[in-house]
Amino acid sequence: MKKTTVLFTAFVAIASFAFKPATTKLVSNDGHISFFSHTSFEDITSNNYKVVSTLERETGEIVFVVPMQSFEFEKALMQKHFNSKDFLDTKNYPKAKFVGKITNPEEIDFSKDGSYKARVEGELTIRDITKPVSTSGLVSVSNGKITVNSKMTITLADYNISFSKGKPSTNVAKEIEVTTIAVYKSN
Repeated sequence: MKKTTVLFTAFVAIASFAFKPATTKLVSNDGHISFFSHTSFEDITSNNYKVVSTLERETGEIVFVVPMQSFEFEKALMQKHFNSKDFLDTKNYPKAKFVGKITNPEEIDFSKDGSYKARVEGELTIRDITKPVSTSGLVSVSNGKITVNSKMTITLADYNISFSKGKPSTNVAKEIEVTTIAVYKSN
């Protein structure tokens, strides 16, 4: 009787793992977001490699969480201005977040190597201000890795980031280009 109970318990344990539905949610812990600002006085580029993202293959739901103090600049003074209360105020607003959806997931085969055009819509929150955004991107599938690339333009004033005087008013563009890359490993 004991042997039967042990065998039955082992069978149930193995079956629960073997027949567990495969998850369609992917996680990327090494995303990269960069932004580029161009004015006639100065070009500014910043990179952030601490971005976390999730992608739900079945529904196309996608989320990016960006720790704002992790942006890296070429010059220390740029970093100081970026984090200051007059600009992003990263102490009070430590994260930016995008919550959205790939609106054409049926056109993307996450199980087959290839490149697929994606349309993305969602809401971007910076400094506790949320605005709708939409962009296009590219989903690349290669050897079990799924890479999402997108580029969009953000108007800083939409998030109460603006300058009326001083160097930033001439050196920082009113609109910046944001590039996002995330690599997910499929199960």
